[in-house]
Amino acid sequence: MSVVGIVLAAGAGSRMGGPKATLDFRGTPLITRAVRTALAGGCDQVCAVVGAEIERATSYAEAAGAFVVVNDAWAEGMGGSLRAGLDAVEAAEPQASAALVLLVDQPYITANAVAAVLSAGRGREDGGVLAAAVYETGRGHPVLIGRAHWEALRPTLSGDIGARAYLQAHQDELILVPCDAVADPRDLDRPEDLAAPS
Repeated sequence: MSVVGIVLAAGAGSRMGGPKATLDFRGTPLITRAVRTALAGGCDQVCAVVGAEIERATSYAEAAGAFVVVNDAWAEGMGGSLRAGLDAVEAAEPQASAALVLLVDQPYITANAVAAVLSAGRGREDGGVLAAAVYETGRGHPVLIGRAHWEALRPTLSGDIGARAYLQAHQDELILVPCDAVADPRDLDRPEDLAAPS
């Protein structure tokens, strides 16, 4: 199974006070951390979707090994960024059988969590896989979406919903991968979150 990671990193981070993609978190920009996590977890390539701060975010992402797509409509929310990422992956990596989605503002998602979700999808080279990490707090990221779902998923992507509605509608096909032991789904929304213990 050939998998391309999609790091959603286009937002302005209004509650944080600036774009999260370029935010330094313990010595590393968040977008750099997310790209490295996807690659270390087993993704073959990574696509970083940027928008609010294009130049620095692009520089960091490419230095970490990703290719970049700009979502000009980033202000419309995460759904549009995921659609832009899927379009870019489809064009750049025609052999990819699945995409693994990560959010730039979740630095406690580990390479082990990525590997666990990818492992759950092994053997589904037909592109039909759907898998997601699950925590005590509920379903979260990483999310693995097989290529066979991309066409039907695209029209459902709007606002900040992302793939949530599509996954809910296909929950009978969705493989849930327990990840509490290897990752933490907390996100960084406000400056005080940066000081929270890891």
